[in-house]
Amino acid sequence: MHSSLVRLQNVFGFFTTVAFVVAALIAASDLAAPRTPKSNIQVKDVSVLKGRPHYYSNKIEEYAQIRFSLSADLSSLFTWNTKQVFVYVSASWPNSTSVALSNEAVIWDMIITNPSADHLTNLGPSAMKKLKRSAKGKPIDPSRGKLELKNQKPKYSISAPGGKLALTNDVVLKVHYNVQPWVGVLTWTPQVEFLGWKKMRGGVSKVFSLPAVKAKKQPVKKD
Repeated sequence: MHSSLVRLQNVFGFFTTVAFVVAALIAASDLAAPRTPKSNIQVKDVSVLKGRPHYYSNKIEEYAQIRFSLSADLSSLFTWNTKQVFVYVSASWPNSTSVALSNEAVIWDMIITNPSADHLTNLGPSAMKKLKRSAKGKPIDPSRGKLELKNQKPKYSISAPGGKLALTNDVVLKVHYNVQPWVGVLTWTPQVEFLGWKKMRGGVSKVFSLPAVKAKKQPVKKD
């Protein structure tokens, strides 16, 4: 006869095996759900300033602020296994020291939760009440992932390692996403298409240039 400890170990081992198999099947089920994201992003206003881009910066440097408009449909990324989707916009421009490399900095981001994960969002009472009302009775809300932003102010300013950013050419804005499932691995914006997972349609702005440093307004002298 096996001891109680051995029996307990056998039961625990069987439980973990079953849990692992079920988790693997849940994660694999995402492959059967097609992903067809699309977005359109347009640059609205660009300015380059000189100062401290962040409150913790210890030096004066050039930094850029880019306003944009974004229309995106990422609803196909939400399945019953989706916990939340992290969406972000980055600015990319050529590297002055290497043709093979490029500089890239995030200027805006947002977390979109599934209705079942709304309790994880850091929202105020009124916003949370509105969010729960819109998701009531919907395991998968088709309106989640649909963004319409007009002349959106950036969350973050961008700066260059050398401190010089004005008159930079060949700058583009790109839309990215990261799907965080309840079970499985994180998946990022795909660079190749796999089964029903398609590359994002659109998501890249027209090429633009950063202007010269914006001069500070001088006070008007009164006679």
